[in-house]
Amino acid sequence: MPASRSPNFSTSRTSRASPAPRPRSRPYWLIVVIGVAALLAVIIAALPASIVTHFLPASVHAEDFSGSLWHGSAGKISMNARDAGALEWHLHPAALLGMAVNADLHWVKVGFVMDGAVTIDRRGITARAVRGSGPIEDLRDLGVAAGWRGTANVNLTELKSDFTAPLAAVGDIQVSNLTSAQFAGGADLGSYDLMMAEGAVGADGSLTARIADTGGPLEVQAMIHYAAKEHTGLLTGTLRERADASPALRSQLQNLSQLRGRDSQGRIPVDLEFSL
Repeated sequence: MPASRSPNFSTSRTSRASPAPRPRSRPYWLIVVIGVAALLAVIIAALPASIVTHFLPASVHAEDFSGSLWHGSAGKISMNARDAGALEWHLHPAALLGMAVNADLHWVKVGFVMDGAVTIDRRGITARAVRGSGPIEDLRDLGVAAGWRGTANVNLTELKSDFTAPLAAVGDIQVSNLTSAQFAGGADLGSYDLMMAEGAVGADGSLTARIADTGGPLEVQAMIHYAAKEHTGLLTGTLRERADASPALRSQLQNLSQLRGRDSQGRIPVDLEFSL
């Protein structure tokens, strides 16, 4: 009987074609976002600037509008019936998608000019890169005491508030050629720098800043503590006249030293309360 032969199976590799790459899904969400942003931009550009009156707090009044809600201005602004100058704004519509308002502001009060970027959302208001300068006497309607004169230079990195109290304040305000008709016969009092570092605002909304002279007839080293709830402040530190102090300034400091005395280095301690 013939030997049975096992069938001879040859193993051959079957070549499988690699699957075709799946087509990428189109980023429809991006198209929707761009479309919504474009629609918002068209709407904002069409709305008149005067529509902002519907969003202002009761203490703020604005009039003399021009331009649109996107890029407009209010020629007359008042806060608590006090003249607060004029304001120009340029909105960034994309921020509206995140339920926030983001704008570049240009503010003018007589000769005082200031620029900055502001963001407003449900948590509060934040201002960044606030830069400006001008005569402080032009800010009399906003709290600067009558009779004081000088030039202020504002350089604030950040200001933050929850609409009721300050949360952060970082930067400095320099005042030069300071004079007062009620102090030292209006003699030049020099230049000063008010500095607010990280953590200057406490948990209770109080503000602590350092003030120092940057030259002039009066040497000053002091701290300012401002209580926002009470609208009161306290300046504590030392004063000392320099060689170029005027006779009127020397006379007033001499009178002050008789009441407060001087330390071993000739400095006069001061405690000055004020309200805003």
